[in-house]
Amino acid sequence: MTGRILGIAGPTVTVDISGLRLYDMVRVGTAGLIGEVVRLERGRAVVQVYEDTRGLAVNEPAAGMDAPLSVQLAPGLLGGMFDGLQRPLRRLEELAGPFVAAGREVFPLDRERTWVFTPAGNAGDEVAAGDLLGHVAEGTFRHPVTAPRGGRIERLHAGEFRLADPIGRMADGRDIFAIAPWPVRRPRPYRRKLSPSLPLVTGQRTIDFLFPVARGGTAIFPGGFGTGKTILEQSIAKFADVDIVVYAGCGERGNEMAELLEEFVTLADPWSGRPLMERTIVVVNTSNMPVAAREASIYTAVSMAEYYRDMGCHVLLLADSISRWAEALREISSSLEEMPGEEGYPTYLSSRLAAFFERAGVVETLGGTVGSLSMILSVSPPGGDFTEPVTQACLRTAGVFFMLDTALAHRRHFPAINWFQSYSLYEPEMVAHFDGHVSPRWSEVRRRCREILQREEALREVAEIVGIEGLQDADRLLMKVAERIRHEFLSQNAYTDDAFSAPDRTLARIAEIVAFHDRAGEQLKQGVLPDELPRG
Repeated sequence: MTGRILGIAGPTVTVDISGLRLYDMVRVGTAGLIGEVVRLERGRAVVQVYEDTRGLAVNEPAAGMDAPLSVQLAPGLLGGMFDGLQRPLRRLEELAGPFVAAGREVFPLDRERTWVFTPAGNAGDEVAAGDLLGHVAEGTFRHPVTAPRGGRIERLHAGEFRLADPIGRMADGRDIFAIAPWPVRRPRPYRRKLSPSLPLVTGQRTIDFLFPVARGGTAIFPGGFGTGKTILEQSIAKFADVDIVVYAGCGERGNEMAELLEEFVTLADPWSGRPLMERTIVVVNTSNMPVAAREASIYTAVSMAEYYRDMGCHVLLLADSISRWAEALREISSSLEEMPGEEGYPTYLSSRLAAFFERAGVVETLGGTVGSLSMILSVSPPGGDFTEPVTQACLRTAGVFFMLDTALAHRRHFPAINWFQSYSLYEPEMVAHFDGHVSPRWSEVRRRCREILQREEALREVAEIVGIEGLQDADRLLMKVAERIRHEFLSQNAYTDDAFSAPDRTLARIAEIVAFHDRAGEQLKQGVLPDELPRG
């Protein structure tokens, strides 16, 4: 399928290729820029180009690639850093320097690297799609290789292989490979979806104790500029109790992503002690990259996350930020002259976001194992306005809402999660789990903590009128204890050893503060003044 360019409007190019399908990939111009079909009309197609179109001219050649945008799924993804089209950044730097050159195509994985395949089946076995065929050693990770379709195995090759080599053959004559492409906009299949029942431990006390996230759940944390969204998301990426982390830097500043990449390379996983990058995949699409690739980047990231979920792994997808993705969607929609919705966003913004959130969850895989994909997404509402369309669309679908408070950030309280406005829909099940697996005191101490904070909030207005000295002794004690909770428990420094707090340490710290309140209350009854009470 070939043709020529009919018109160019920024990143939107019209071509006269017939036979194209919606979302097919197209190469345009003599530079071979890659784009995606976003509209089909009689005798022509509208292509959104993923790269800079400067220098492109009318009547230059165009060719359809007969396939949608796809990711290559195989051993070798872990520890990788890719752009929104799954081009390997390290390899691109070697070939073209620190800036991504337009028209540069590089295969995402190393096809010359040698792997070792250990079969788990035998010739003559009947298998269904998703059944285990064997494993590939990828560092300490045993990478399962599953059957791409049902049928009888003719043979399996044990030993060394490259990604271009088949590892076996089916009885129908088709080869079996350890690598396979997958269209990024199509969710990967599974047997059935299960209800989330286990907590996703993040190491952040405010989250794990007050607003727990479930494995397979979804969470958002909107906040204005300077509220610590990026630092919080990076802290969760470092310390979350999951098997695999996929981090998507969607439209963020290049210097922030550079700092993250430099830091991740040197960090150790607190759960295993191994290098953090061994369990991490980073998808980078900074603010100076084309918007079409930014819009595609979260689908590239979630497809790789689903791939590991289908192996029975617990996977966490982090995106910073989903607002930048929505802005790219708005820009693409405007260039297509579609009917705008609220604040210029396309009318299908909510449905697109809902469909993306639906790819999270706990599933029974085709191979019979259980895996989970959790999502924690940051939102950057302009001016900190939580009534704007992206935040509201996310709120309709997300299971947890962490409100990042500008006032808390200005007081240097981080993470700046407002403990009165935030909520978790997974709270009953997760609290019951912590009661059974950490301590039966978890729910009671949690209730006492929230009660103290709520009573302090009510007293704060009174204290502003009459002053602290005008309060009763019991109320002054409560204000003192609430201040300890805020400073010693809810606040965490992301750059010290306190950046990660395991559930048992979390409970011990808050239980000590609550116990101090109870002891001090008894001493008050004996005539000891709040200011004279010992700290511990």
